[in-house]
Amino acid sequence: MAKPTPHDALIHIMVTMSAADRTMTDNELAKMGDIIKTLPVFADYDMEDLMAAAAQCTTILQEDNGLDQIMTNAQEVLPKKLYETAYALAVEIAAADLHLEQEELRLLQILRDRLDLDRLACAAIERGAKARHQTL
Repeated sequence: MAKPTPHDALIHIMVTMSAADRTMTDNELAKMGDIIKTLPVFADYDMEDLMAAAAQCTTILQEDNGLDQIMTNAQEVLPKKLYETAYALAVEIAAADLHLEQEELRLLQILRDRLDLDRLACAAIERGAKARHQTL
């Protein structure tokens, strides 16, 4: 299997977060599409590559050490300046359906640890997502 690109690694993190609770909701899928269409990190991304990236992620996750491989790929292909971005994307997907499952919280913890992210920065990212996703 070819080494993923930085875009692939970010998409793999979003897909993994969406699948963490065994249910990929329409809100999560729509949020992924919105992120890819609007965030500067995806400015030069070809949307036609999305299905292949998602399929590659699914294949990796079905392997014995799939989650570990997703995290290792992110560490290897993402520049460190995008580690917080990767975490923010995972948080956005987790928050998209307005309910966090234990599996999603655990995956966020794994991502924080693997990318060696500052807890205060992560708390700020999480708080921002909570504020953006509030309802009346």
